[in-house]
Amino acid sequence: MRQADEDDFQVYVSARMDRWRRTAYLLCRDWHLADDLVSVLVGKLYRHWREVAGADNRDAYAQTVMTRTWLDERRRPWRRREKVVDVLPDHGSDPTDPVVDRAGLDRLLASLGPRQRAVLVLRFYLDYSIEETAAILGVSTGTVKSQASRGLATLRSTASKMGA
Repeated sequence: MRQADEDDFQVYVSARMDRWRRTAYLLCRDWHLADDLVSVLVGKLYRHWREVAGADNRDAYAQTVMTRTWLDERRRPWRRREKVVDVLPDHGSDPTDPVVDRAGLDRLLASLGPRQRAVLVLRFYLDYSIEETAAILGVSTGTVKSQASRGLATLRSTASKMGA
C-alpha cells in the first residue's frame, strides 16, 4: 500500500474506532467479542482499502462488512457450543454516557434475535435508512420493515415485563 493510502486508512480507522466498538457491542453484547469483531473489520478494510477508498460511502461499506461478519460468526457451529451468562461483568459507568441503565439495555437487546437486533441497531442507533439497512444486510426493504416492527414489539413487551 502506498504511504498516502496508508495514512488515509489510519486516519479513517482511528476516527471511527470508538463508534465501531460500541456498535459491535450492541450487535453481540460482549465486549471481548466486540473487540474481535472490530479487529476483523479493520483487517478486512485494510486488505481491500483501494476498493473501500473508492466506495461512494465508506461508512456504509464498513458497516456492511461488520454486520455481515457478525452474522457469519453467529452461524459458525463452535459459537453454538458457548454458554451465554446472565450476568455481565461490571465495567463501571461513564457519567457522560446517556445510557444509564446498561443492564436494562442488555436485557432488552437479549430478547431479540440476531437479525432483529442488527436491524434495530442499524436503523435506530446508527440512523441508517430502510434502504441502506437492507443493502447492508443483503435483504429486501420489506424484510427490514418487518424485522424492525417485530423487534420493536418484542422490545415493548420485554420492557413492560421489566417494569421499564
